[in-house]
Amino acid sequence: MNSLNQANSDLQHFFAERALLPSGWADNVLFSVKNGRFHSFSTNCAATDQATTLSGPVLPTMANVHSHAFQRIMAGAAEVSLNPNDSFWSWRDLMYKIVQKLTPDDAHIIAKQLYIDMLKAGYTQVGEFHYLHHDIGGKHYGQLGEMSNQLISAADDAGMGLTLLPVLYSHSGFGGQAPNAGQARFIHSTDSYLTLHQACAEKLANHATHKLGICFHSLRAVTKSQIDTVLQTLNTTPHKTSPIHIHIAEQQKEVQDSVSWSGQRPVEWLHNEIGLNDRWCLVHATHLTDAERQAIAASQAIAGLCPTTEANLGDGIFPAVEFEKEHGRWGIGSDSHVSLSIVEELRTLEYGQRLRDQQRNRLYRPEQTSVGDNLYQQALLGGNQACDVSLGLAVGHRADFMVLDESQPFIAASESKDLLNRWLFATNKNLVKDVFVAGQQRIKNFHHEEEEASRCAFIQIIKKVMYDA
Repeated sequence: MNSLNQANSDLQHFFAERALLPSGWADNVLFSVKNGRFHSFSTNCAATDQATTLSGPVLPTMANVHSHAFQRIMAGAAEVSLNPNDSFWSWRDLMYKIVQKLTPDDAHIIAKQLYIDMLKAGYTQVGEFHYLHHDIGGKHYGQLGEMSNQLISAADDAGMGLTLLPVLYSHSGFGGQAPNAGQARFIHSTDSYLTLHQACAEKLANHATHKLGICFHSLRAVTKSQIDTVLQTLNTTPHKTSPIHIHIAEQQKEVQDSVSWSGQRPVEWLHNEIGLNDRWCLVHATHLTDAERQAIAASQAIAGLCPTTEANLGDGIFPAVEFEKEHGRWGIGSDSHVSLSIVEELRTLEYGQRLRDQQRNRLYRPEQTSVGDNLYQQALLGGNQACDVSLGLAVGHRADFMVLDESQPFIAASESKDLLNRWLFATNKNLVKDVFVAGQQRIKNFHHEEEEASRCAFIQIIKKVMYDA
């Protein structure tokens, strides 16, 4: 597959009978792409001989704000009750066991298949929260960025845009507790993390679709001095505007441990001791007081919501209705990848609020009362901010877009004002037919050109890691 760095410099022309522009749905849209970016848009036009006609509604693709690629291999493998009090923490023990078996080649195969599947779902950028750094014994590879390089290579092979988020992970609990054996492959000192970050920056320099961010695993895993040192060191061009990601307030136990350690809850501590702004993506942020929720909204930080994983792990329900009223910003991620469906993430987010409140149609705004349209728009904007990209059908943005299957009755018959609601709430089959990244078609009629070889390799890795003695 051609590198995404080799974007076509010739002007490409496309025609769509319906396309979702920033101003809303438009009819008979003629648009062009140059150097991997949208060059022009015209509405109420006729198709031209030079234009490729897209057979279905055209939408912007989405950035997936939170991914642990290696965890895809264990999806569905932790659904057996071995403990009457099964929780995130017992799930984590299984994850640690699987981590001990993965080689760099395994990680590449898993990530490539994952990214192909993400493209098929309509994601074209992924925030890869990457903490599987070292060998099985916890020692550095010959190249400190070996595992990071595997992810970059997998994204290139699949044609997926990558926002690489190398993780600083040093401790097992609040206050700098020593790491445990299961965490050996994750651990960096502050200095070795900064060296890794520099290596990643050199690897990704001038890449057309990949970005680099800063990442702290959690307040359990780093100290204040480490956060301060990393942010001060990287507060230089080109990193001073890079996104900053962290897991936070996912579990009640984490909140309780934070209070025992510092007298403050996790988001409260981060807000008071470090300070929040629009560079931060607070992953999960499930358990919040009113004051914490309001602080996130006021800072314009992103709440990185992962509804299917949060449901799978029994994390809890994010206070999304209240956050929406405060014009809080949020994006969606597939996290542990029990699901790779934009539809399922957004639907689960909305339905969780309905179940909590015992009411319907929860996540809307006064200016956008269509739930499906509001969900899609907010997830698009939040994903862009958290992954440092500009997705959306607008001049200058990267030319990423997808085409829905117009043969599906609800898509074919719906007026534009109902289309997103029909897609998100009335369909279960994947309807993402075609996907383009930087003007290059990556999914064609539901298929990726490398899917068969990738699928076969992934099957062998599942068997080796999950079932071989």
